[in-house]
Amino acid sequence: MQLKQQTVGKSYSFEGKGLHTGKVSRITISPAPVDYGIRFRRTDLGEDAYVDAVAQNVSSTARSTTISEGDVTVMTIEHLLSALTGMGIDNARIDIDNIEVPILDGSAKPYIDAIWHGGKGVVQQDAPRKYIEIESPIEINNLETGAFVRIEPADEPSFDIKIDFNSRVLGVQTAHWDPSIVYAEEIGICRTFVFFHEIEYLFKNNLIKGGDVDNAVVIVEHPVTKEQLEHMSKLFNVPVLEIQDNGYLSNISLRFANECARHKLLDLIGDLRLVGGFLKARVTAYKAGHTINTKAAKAVSDSLK
Repeated sequence: MQLKQQTVGKSYSFEGKGLHTGKVSRITISPAPVDYGIRFRRTDLGEDAYVDAVAQNVSSTARSTTISEGDVTVMTIEHLLSALTGMGIDNARIDIDNIEVPILDGSAKPYIDAIWHGGKGVVQQDAPRKYIEIESPIEINNLETGAFVRIEPADEPSFDIKIDFNSRVLGVQTAHWDPSIVYAEEIGICRTFVFFHEIEYLFKNNLIKGGDVDNAVVIVEHPVTKEQLEHMSKLFNVPVLEIQDNGYLSNISLRFANECARHKLLDLIGDLRLVGGFLKARVTAYKAGHTINTKAAKAVSDSLK
């Protein structure tokens, strides 16, 4: 069965802090015509300040994915792109009034709750979906870390990921998605994560300015003192946090035992949307991150030329 292109049924707005800049931004996802793709518009820079969500426009992958076109830059686009892909949205215009997409709860759940579960949701358009297909396998490797993303021709899309941070808490985790799995229930609700020992470093280096205890799973890999926990609680301006028996901070409860792997899968789906559409391929990834993901997306795009 040939699927039709889809867009959102109405405009949806969201507001919050950017994870890395801490700047508050408002985004509005609006319907767009057939073959429009996903385009961002920086409304604070002007009516024509557009940047297309394509791999050729990736300008940074430092802890998130950033795209730029001329003087127009938008940061941390991966969760939103993943949400649109997981919900089957081909075409949308995203207006944003600052540089960074808000982190919201650290997953794609706020978009899913608004669009998938409420309102007019997703509507079909009068044109067939144009899948991105490749003729031969593509593989991007990082020889230093052993990371890879392998993309192979397939009759239907599927994603498999394995993560390994050499962590006694996380262990080695895997996650999988294919069209038989409801993205909105199994993948899109999984939140970003960070190691406890990284947080202070990130604060000192002007990163995660918008981080708080509601939008990240915190993994406590090494022993910490009561003083360190008190200091962390002050950073986030919350009552004193505790370490749970499973090695995670008590700020939030896991939605899945392998939520961290599922979140990395969420990121992978979002980053690979930068091929310019829905990728019909078998994707296998190990230790994947934004840099290798977006390199793989660009390699796919380049192979189509």
